[in-house]
Amino acid sequence: MYRIIHIGIVLGIILALMSCTAEPDTAGSQQLAFDENNGGLELPDGFQVVVVAENVGPARHITVRDNGDIYVALSEKQQEGGTAALRDTDGDGVADQTEYFGEYTGTGIDIRDGYLYRSSDVEVFRYPLPNDGLAPTGQPETIVTGLPEQSQHAAKSFTLDQSENIYVNIGGPSNACQEEMRSPGSPGQDPCPQLERHGGIWQFSATQTEQTQQEDGHRYATGIRNAVALEWNNSINKLYLVQHGRDQLNALWPDRFSKKEGVQLPAEEFFSVEDGDNFGWPYSYYDHFQEKKVLAPEYGGDGNKIGRAADFEDPTYAFPAHWAPNDLLFYNAAQFPEKYQNGAFVAFHGSWNRAPETQEGYRITFLPFDGENPSGEHETFADNFAGTDELKSPGNAEYRPTGVAIGPDGSLYVSDSIKGKIWRIVYTGE
Repeated sequence: MYRIIHIGIVLGIILALMSCTAEPDTAGSQQLAFDENNGGLELPDGFQVVVVAENVGPARHITVRDNGDIYVALSEKQQEGGTAALRDTDGDGVADQTEYFGEYTGTGIDIRDGYLYRSSDVEVFRYPLPNDGLAPTGQPETIVTGLPEQSQHAAKSFTLDQSENIYVNIGGPSNACQEEMRSPGSPGQDPCPQLERHGGIWQFSATQTEQTQQEDGHRYATGIRNAVALEWNNSINKLYLVQHGRDQLNALWPDRFSKKEGVQLPAEEFFSVEDGDNFGWPYSYYDHFQEKKVLAPEYGGDGNKIGRAADFEDPTYAFPAHWAPNDLLFYNAAQFPEKYQNGAFVAFHGSWNRAPETQEGYRITFLPFDGENPSGEHETFADNFAGTDELKSPGNAEYRPTGVAIGPDGSLYVSDSIKGKIWRIVYTGE
């Protein structure tokens, strides 16, 4: 009798283990609470959406822990916290636990080696992640302090490589380094003094505390107007970024650029970055119709002259003007189909300065890669964030995509800067 019971118990344990380790359907889709309308998004066939959260607060970048916990950088405090932590406790993909923490707001956020890295507009810091809890407790360690305060392009977004380095964007504090900021016909300062501490990417140690830009930072690349979207590509061990191109060619130089040219120029440049590169801001911009860099009007350009623009690095790819790239990631998971492997997803926040034309951007695009370089043209992956095809002002957009992240199962997470809606895009093949 004992032996029969014993064998039954063993068989029960074996069956239980088999049920736990059996291959689930794609991304555990039988358990996920997919939205019937895909959260309002337009997606390629085979993709479905879980709406993780509706109103986290105005969200910037986003990151996901190995256990599925989600951390969201906020631009405004919510419940006395500048960062949101979300957890799904019942496996349906919808966050049912939200905690807010941290004194500072800002854009940058990432996870590495048991730490949550976070940036404000003037510092980079990190929290030890709790073993079981959701939100970190206690005071963070300050990694970099005293970064420039600025009224334009203030976001200190960042990325981490595989060698304990962190790369911090310090945008140019102006449109084009004019003597009189954003004034029609005002020439550019030459040389531009803003490049001393702005307009580039600075490299720091990711583990050393209390670093400063002047004493510890290494200017990794310069001539970059603003790179909110930057990412270290781990598969080839290299930095990439997408720049916010300059504004107001027609508004500032109506005798040289038509209204149409002001809307269509310049390109949003996608850079493959080597240590020491100079990409030419504010002296030049990239004209994707002519497929070349030309001299900026503040420095004598007329839309055709090249001059010193020949000395600067060209982009590896050019996106349309005034789409406002705000985040970049390389897809290194296995859930999505093969065409997406190692390609780049870019979150375009949407323009403000294409008037009187319809505003553009407000989408997630995909750019295929083969090794270090793009292997084809970009395509729209997720659309309809704005809620209309005839948007005249960004203030009328329903949502604006700002951050993208990959979850532990390969899902793609997207954050919105207006209400803080969080989408989880899953490939199910259905």
